[in-house]
Amino acid sequence: MRGLPGSGKSHWVNAFLASHSDGEAIRRRGYFSTDDRFICEGEYRFDASKLSEYHQLNLSGFIQALSRREPVVICDNTNMAHWEFMAYDAAAKAMGYQVRILLIGDPLDKAHQALCAERNQHGLGLRQIQTMASQFQQL
Repeated sequence: MRGLPGSGKSHWVNAFLASHSDGEAIRRRGYFSTDDRFICEGEYRFDASKLSEYHQLNLSGFIQALSRREPVVICDNTNMAHWEFMAYDAAAKAMGYQVRILLIGDPLDKAHQALCAERNQHGLGLRQIQTMASQFQQL
């Protein structure tokens, strides 16, 4: 998954999983989101000092799911720049998986940025969203 916070990545994943009879199994064994690691007692609590550690744990879990041959493995992060998803992409391809990169919304569109600033669940304002959007790299 690729997209700004508030773009609808997780919403898309939820709809995708709901459409599959084994959606809950995929969620438990093949769905990885660094944001989920910041949820404490049902509340999102971002801690910048944990970001690198949590990204590494997320990638490790993703690779473990690949090694278990889970049928569907999803990385739900912003992935604005290539370097952010290169390891996920390389690991999946090395393990023989078909990789699908799905971009939700246009990060460079000003109206989309404003919408993401309004609806993201992380408390990010328009300036922070615009900063993230400026790091976007096309495939």
